Amino acid sequence: MMRYFFLIFVSSMMLSSCSSYKTANFEMYLLKSNCNQQGVYQYDSIGLPQAIHLLELDSSLLENFTFKSLNVANAIGILPLLEEYGKQKKIYQQEKTIQNQVNLIEMTQLLSQKINSASLEISAVSSEMDCEEERTSQIANFLKNQESDRETKLTVGSIIVGASGAILSGANTDRNIGNFIGISTGILEAGFGALILLNTRKIEFRHPRNALRDVWEGYRVSANFPASIWYYLNYHNPTNPEEKSLRYQIIEKWIDFGQISGLESKKKRKLLNTYFRDGGKYTSQQLSNRADMYDQLESNINLMKQDLNRLSLEINSLNELK
Repeated sequence: MMRYFFLIFVSSMMLSSCSSYKTANFEMYLLKSNCNQQGVYQYDSIGLPQAIHLLELDSSLLENFTFKSLNVANAIGILPLLEEYGKQKKIYQQEKTIQNQVNLIEMTQLLSQKINSASLEISAVSSEMDCEEERTSQIANFLKNQESDRETKLTVGSIIVGASGAILSGANTDRNIGNFIGISTGILEAGFGALILLNTRKIEFRHPRNALRDVWEGYRVSANFPASIWYYLNYHNPTNPEEKSLRYQIIEKWIDFGQISGLESKKKRKLLNTYFRDGGKYTSQQLSNRADMYDQLESNINLMKQDLNRLSLEINSLNELK
Protein backbone atom coordinates (compact mmCIF):
# COMPACT_ATOMS: atom_id res chain seq x y z
CA MET A 1 0.00 0.00 0.00
CA MET A 2 2.82 2.39 0.84
CA ARG A 3 4.33 1.82 -2.59
CA TYR A 4 0.97 2.57 -4.20
CA PHE A 5 0.59 5.90 -2.43
CA PHE A 6 4.19 6.71 -3.28
CA LEU A 7 3.30 6.29 -6.96
CA ILE A 8 0.34 8.64 -6.59
CA PHE A 9 2.62 11.14 -4.87
CA VAL A 10 5.14 10.92 -7.74
CA SER A 11 2.34 11.42 -10.28
CA SER A 12 1.07 14.50 -8.46
CA MET A 13 4.61 15.89 -8.40
CA MET A 14 4.75 15.41 -12.18
CA LEU A 15 1.59 17.45 -12.54
CA SER A 16 2.85 20.23 -10.31
CA SER A 17 6.07 20.42 -12.33
CA CYS A 18 4.02 21.33 -15.38
CA SER A 19 3.70 24.95 -14.26
CA SER A 20 5.60 27.29 -16.57
CA TYR A 21 8.65 29.23 -15.51
CA LYS A 22 8.39 32.91 -16.33
CA THR A 23 11.03 35.59 -15.91
CA ALA A 24 10.46 39.30 -15.48
CA ASN A 25 11.62 39.85 -19.07
CA PHE A 26 9.11 37.30 -20.31
CA GLU A 27 6.28 38.99 -18.43
CA MET A 28 7.30 42.34 -19.93
CA TYR A 29 7.33 40.76 -23.40
CA LEU A 30 3.71 39.71 -22.87
CA LEU A 31 2.59 43.15 -21.77
CA LYS A 32 4.62 45.48 -23.97
CA SER A 33 5.85 45.47 -27.56
CA ASN A 34 9.00 47.19 -28.82
CA CYS A 35 8.04 46.72 -32.48
CA ASN A 36 7.00 50.32 -33.10
CA GLN A 37 9.81 52.84 -33.47
CA GLN A 38 7.79 55.39 -35.45
CA GLY A 39 5.46 56.77 -32.82
CA VAL A 40 1.84 57.61 -33.52
CA TYR A 41 0.91 58.94 -36.97
CA GLN A 42 -1.03 62.16 -36.59
CA TYR A 43 -3.15 63.54 -39.41
CA ASP A 44 -6.80 64.29 -40.06
CA SER A 45 -9.07 63.46 -42.97
CA ILE A 46 -7.79 66.56 -44.80
CA GLY A 47 -4.32 65.02 -44.69
CA LEU A 48 -5.52 61.95 -46.61
CA PRO A 49 -5.14 61.96 -50.41
CA GLN A 50 -8.39 62.58 -52.25
CA ALA A 51 -9.75 59.53 -54.04
CA ILE A 52 -8.22 59.42 -57.50
CA HIS A 53 -11.54 58.83 -59.28
CA LEU A 54 -12.67 62.24 -57.97
CA LEU A 55 -9.70 64.05 -59.49
CA GLU A 56 -9.52 65.62 -62.93
CA LEU A 57 -6.34 64.10 -64.33
CA ASP A 58 -4.32 65.66 -67.11
CA SER A 59 -4.65 63.73 -70.37
CA SER A 60 -0.86 63.29 -70.54
CA LEU A 61 -0.95 61.36 -67.26
CA LEU A 62 -3.64 59.03 -68.54
CA GLU A 63 -1.70 58.48 -71.75
CA ASN A 64 1.64 57.67 -70.14
CA PHE A 65 0.79 55.92 -66.88
CA THR A 66 -1.39 52.98 -65.84
CA PHE A 67 -4.19 53.50 -63.33
CA LYS A 68 -2.33 51.60 -60.57
CA SER A 69 0.73 53.77 -61.06
CA LEU A 70 -1.36 56.93 -60.91
CA ASN A 71 -3.19 55.71 -57.82
CA VAL A 72 0.03 54.96 -55.92
CA ALA A 73 1.42 58.32 -57.09
CA ASN A 74 -1.70 59.91 -55.65
CA ALA A 75 -1.19 57.97 -52.41
CA ILE A 76 2.32 59.36 -51.91
CA GLY A 77 1.35 62.85 -53.10
CA ILE A 78 3.35 63.19 -56.31
CA LEU A 79 0.58 63.51 -58.93
CA PRO A 80 1.26 67.27 -59.36
CA LEU A 81 4.96 66.48 -59.69
CA LEU A 82 4.22 63.83 -62.33
CA GLU A 83 2.11 66.31 -64.26
CA GLU A 84 4.87 68.91 -64.09
CA TYR A 85 7.36 66.28 -65.19
CA GLY A 86 5.26 65.58 -68.28
CA LYS A 87 5.18 69.27 -69.15
CA GLN A 88 8.92 69.58 -68.66
CA LYS A 89 9.39 66.58 -70.92
CA LYS A 90 7.43 68.27 -73.72
CA ILE A 91 9.40 71.49 -73.27
CA TYR A 92 12.66 69.60 -73.61
CA GLN A 93 11.45 67.73 -76.71
CA GLN A 94 10.49 71.02 -78.34
CA GLU A 95 13.67 72.85 -77.36
CA LYS A 96 16.61 70.63 -76.42
CA THR A 97 18.70 73.17 -74.60
CA ILE A 98 21.12 72.33 -71.79
CA GLN A 99 18.96 74.21 -69.29
CA ASN A 100 15.84 72.29 -70.27
CA GLN A 101 17.78 69.05 -70.00
CA VAL A 102 19.04 70.01 -66.53
CA ASN A 103 15.49 70.88 -65.45
CA LEU A 104 14.26 67.50 -66.67
CA ILE A 105 17.07 65.66 -64.87
CA GLU A 106 16.33 67.50 -61.64
CA MET A 107 12.64 66.66 -61.98
CA THR A 108 13.50 62.99 -62.58
CA GLN A 109 15.76 62.92 -59.52
CA LEU A 110 13.09 64.53 -57.37
CA LEU A 111 10.53 61.92 -58.47
CA SER A 112 13.02 59.15 -57.75
CA GLN A 113 13.69 60.61 -54.29
CA LYS A 114 9.97 60.77 -53.49
CA ILE A 115 9.44 57.18 -54.62
CA ASN A 116 12.42 55.95 -52.59
CA SER A 117 11.20 57.79 -49.50
CA ALA A 118 7.75 56.22 -49.90
CA SER A 119 9.36 52.80 -50.30
CA LEU A 120 11.32 53.27 -47.06
CA GLU A 121 8.13 54.28 -45.25
CA ILE A 122 6.40 51.14 -46.49
CA SER A 123 9.37 49.05 -45.33
CA ALA A 124 9.20 50.67 -41.88
CA VAL A 125 5.50 49.89 -41.47
CA SER A 126 5.96 46.40 -42.92
CA SER A 127 8.80 45.70 -40.48
CA GLU A 128 6.51 46.62 -37.58
CA MET A 129 3.86 44.20 -38.85
CA ASP A 130 6.52 41.49 -39.21
CA CYS A 131 7.85 42.19 -35.72
CA GLU A 132 4.37 41.89 -34.21
CA GLU A 133 3.84 38.65 -36.11
CA GLU A 134 7.11 37.24 -34.74
CA ARG A 135 6.31 38.40 -31.21
CA THR A 136 2.91 36.73 -31.31
CA SER A 137 4.28 33.55 -32.91
CA GLN A 138 6.95 33.23 -30.23
CA ILE A 139 4.38 33.37 -27.45
CA ALA A 140 2.15 30.91 -29.34
CA ASN A 141 5.05 28.48 -29.73
CA PHE A 142 5.97 28.87 -26.07
CA LEU A 143 2.42 28.04 -25.06
CA LYS A 144 2.27 25.07 -27.46
CA ASN A 145 5.52 23.70 -26.02
CA GLN A 146 4.14 24.05 -22.50
CA GLU A 147 1.01 22.16 -23.52
CA SER A 148 3.03 19.49 -25.30
CA ASP A 149 5.34 19.05 -22.31
CA ARG A 150 2.40 18.78 -19.93
CA GLU A 151 0.62 16.30 -22.21
CA THR A 152 3.74 14.13 -22.35
CA LYS A 153 4.04 14.12 -18.56
CA LEU A 154 0.36 13.32 -18.15
CA THR A 155 0.62 10.47 -20.65
CA VAL A 156 3.68 9.04 -18.89
CA GLY A 157 1.96 9.42 -15.54
CA SER A 158 -1.11 7.61 -16.84
CA ILE A 159 1.02 4.74 -18.15
CA ILE A 160 2.94 4.45 -14.85
CA VAL A 161 -0.23 4.49 -12.76
CA GLY A 162 -1.95 1.93 -15.00
CA ALA A 163 1.00 -0.44 -15.07
CA SER A 164 1.69 -0.09 -11.35
CA GLY A 165 -1.94 -0.61 -10.48
CA ALA A 166 -2.08 -3.79 -12.55
CA ILE A 167 1.08 -5.13 -10.90
CA LEU A 168 0.04 -4.23 -7.34
CA SER A 169 -3.51 -5.52 -7.66
CA GLY A 170 -2.30 -8.73 -9.26
CA ALA A 171 0.41 -9.29 -6.65
CA ASN A 172 -1.82 -8.56 -3.66
CA THR A 173 -3.38 -11.69 -2.13
CA ASP A 174 -6.10 -9.73 -0.37
CA ARG A 175 -8.95 -9.49 -2.90
CA ASN A 176 -10.54 -6.43 -1.31
CA ILE A 177 -7.28 -4.51 -1.36
CA GLY A 178 -6.68 -5.63 -4.94
CA ASN A 179 -10.09 -4.37 -6.00
CA PHE A 180 -9.48 -1.10 -4.18
CA ILE A 181 -6.16 -0.64 -5.95
CA GLY A 182 -7.71 -1.49 -9.33
CA ILE A 183 -10.59 0.95 -8.89
CA SER A 184 -8.32 3.70 -7.53
CA THR A 185 -5.80 3.42 -10.32
CA GLY A 186 -8.64 3.34 -12.87
CA ILE A 187 -10.01 6.58 -11.46
CA LEU A 188 -6.54 8.10 -11.48
CA GLU A 189 -6.01 7.03 -15.10
CA ALA A 190 -9.34 8.59 -16.07
CA GLY A 191 -8.25 11.77 -14.31
CA PHE A 192 -5.05 11.82 -16.32
CA GLY A 193 -7.05 11.31 -19.51
CA ALA A 194 -9.42 14.16 -18.64
CA LEU A 195 -6.47 16.45 -17.93
CA ILE A 196 -4.98 15.58 -21.33
CA LEU A 197 -8.27 16.47 -23.05
CA LEU A 198 -8.47 19.74 -21.10
CA ASN A 199 -4.84 20.57 -21.71
CA THR A 200 -5.49 24.01 -23.24
CA ARG A 201 -3.66 26.85 -21.59
CA LYS A 202 -4.29 30.57 -21.80
CA ILE A 203 -1.92 33.45 -21.34
CA GLU A 204 -2.42 37.18 -20.83
CA PHE A 205 -1.15 38.96 -23.96
CA ARG A 206 -1.42 42.73 -24.31
CA HIS A 207 -1.27 44.90 -27.45
CA PRO A 208 -2.54 48.46 -26.82
CA ARG A 209 -1.05 49.53 -30.18
CA ASN A 210 -3.19 47.35 -32.42
CA ALA A 211 -2.94 47.71 -36.20
CA LEU A 212 -5.46 44.90 -36.67
CA ARG A 213 -8.09 47.00 -34.90
CA ASP A 214 -7.73 49.83 -37.42
CA VAL A 215 -8.16 47.42 -40.32
CA TRP A 216 -11.19 45.74 -38.74
CA GLU A 217 -12.94 48.96 -37.70
CA GLY A 218 -12.08 50.90 -40.86
CA TYR A 219 -11.48 54.25 -39.19
CA ARG A 220 -11.37 57.36 -41.34
CA VAL A 221 -7.75 57.98 -40.27
CA SER A 222 -5.25 55.70 -38.53
CA ALA A 223 -2.67 56.24 -35.80
CA ASN A 224 -0.94 53.01 -36.86
CA PHE A 225 -0.51 53.74 -40.58
CA PRO A 226 0.75 56.83 -42.41
CA ALA A 227 -1.74 58.61 -44.66
CA SER A 228 -0.27 57.18 -47.88
CA ILE A 229 -0.57 53.54 -46.77
CA TRP A 230 -3.97 54.05 -45.14
CA TYR A 231 -5.30 55.59 -48.36
CA TYR A 232 -3.81 52.73 -50.39
CA LEU A 233 -5.39 50.06 -48.17
CA ASN A 234 -8.82 51.72 -48.18
CA TYR A 235 -9.12 52.94 -51.76
CA HIS A 236 -11.95 51.59 -53.88
CA ASN A 237 -13.95 53.04 -56.71
CA PRO A 238 -17.69 52.92 -55.89
CA THR A 239 -18.50 52.84 -59.61
CA ASN A 240 -16.65 49.51 -59.79
CA PRO A 241 -17.99 47.47 -56.85
CA GLU A 242 -16.30 44.25 -58.05
CA GLU A 243 -12.91 45.70 -57.12
CA LYS A 244 -12.93 45.80 -53.33
CA SER A 245 -10.45 47.73 -51.23
CA LEU A 246 -7.39 45.89 -49.94
CA ARG A 247 -8.64 46.42 -46.39
CA TYR A 248 -11.90 44.69 -47.24
CA GLN A 249 -10.02 41.84 -48.94
CA ILE A 250 -7.82 41.39 -45.85
CA ILE A 251 -10.91 41.06 -43.63
CA GLU A 252 -12.40 38.55 -46.08
CA LYS A 253 -9.23 36.46 -45.80
CA TRP A 254 -9.39 36.54 -42.02
CA ILE A 255 -12.92 35.19 -42.23
CA ASP A 256 -12.30 32.69 -45.05
CA PHE A 257 -9.20 31.23 -43.38
CA GLY A 258 -11.04 30.77 -40.10
CA GLN A 259 -9.28 33.30 -37.89
CA ILE A 260 -12.54 34.94 -36.81
CA SER A 261 -15.31 32.66 -38.07
CA GLY A 262 -17.06 29.46 -37.07
CA LEU A 263 -17.89 30.61 -33.55
CA GLU A 264 -21.11 31.11 -31.64
CA SER A 265 -22.12 34.75 -31.44
CA LYS A 266 -21.24 35.18 -27.74
CA LYS A 267 -17.83 33.51 -28.10
CA LYS A 268 -17.19 35.40 -31.32
CA ARG A 269 -17.87 38.76 -29.68
CA LYS A 270 -15.50 37.88 -26.86
CA LEU A 271 -12.79 36.79 -29.29
CA LEU A 272 -13.24 39.91 -31.44
CA ASN A 273 -12.83 42.05 -28.33
CA THR A 274 -9.61 40.17 -27.55
CA TYR A 275 -8.21 40.47 -31.08
CA PHE A 276 -9.23 44.04 -31.82
CA ARG A 277 -8.96 45.79 -28.46
CA ASP A 278 -5.99 45.99 -26.08
CA GLY A 279 -5.49 42.27 -25.51
CA GLY A 280 -6.63 39.57 -23.11
CA LYS A 281 -6.42 35.83 -22.46
CA TYR A 282 -5.21 33.90 -25.52
CA THR A 283 -4.84 30.22 -26.30
CA SER A 284 -1.92 29.10 -28.45
CA GLN A 285 -4.27 28.62 -31.41
CA GLN A 286 -5.70 32.11 -31.05
CA LEU A 287 -2.18 33.54 -30.90
CA SER A 288 -1.27 31.63 -34.07
CA ASN A 289 -4.37 33.06 -35.74
CA ARG A 290 -3.36 36.56 -34.68
CA ALA A 291 0.13 36.03 -36.11
CA ASP A 292 -1.40 34.87 -39.41
CA MET A 293 -3.57 37.99 -39.53
CA TYR A 294 -0.48 40.17 -39.18
CA ASP A 295 1.24 38.15 -41.90
CA GLN A 296 -1.65 38.74 -44.32
CA LEU A 297 -1.69 42.45 -43.47
CA GLU A 298 2.05 42.74 -44.05
CA SER A 299 1.76 41.00 -47.44
CA ASN A 300 -0.90 43.44 -48.63
CA ILE A 301 1.09 46.47 -47.48
CA ASN A 302 4.07 45.20 -49.46
CA LEU A 303 1.90 45.14 -52.60
CA MET A 304 2.26 48.91 -52.58
CA LYS A 305 5.94 48.45 -53.42
CA GLN A 306 4.99 46.60 -56.60
CA ASP A 307 2.93 49.58 -57.73
CA LEU A 308 5.78 51.94 -56.86
CA ASN A 309 8.13 49.79 -58.92
CA ARG A 310 5.69 49.91 -61.85
CA LEU A 311 5.49 53.69 -61.52
CA SER A 312 9.28 53.95 -61.51
CA LEU A 313 9.53 51.77 -64.63
CA GLU A 314 6.95 53.89 -66.46
CA ILE A 315 8.86 57.06 -65.59
CA ASN A 316 12.06 55.46 -66.89
CA SER A 317 10.24 54.50 -70.09
CA LEU A 318 9.34 58.16 -70.61
CA ASN A 319 12.95 59.14 -70.04
CA GLU A 320 13.99 56.84 -72.87
CA LEU A 321 11.73 58.69 -75.29
CA LYS A 322 13.67 61.34 -77.21
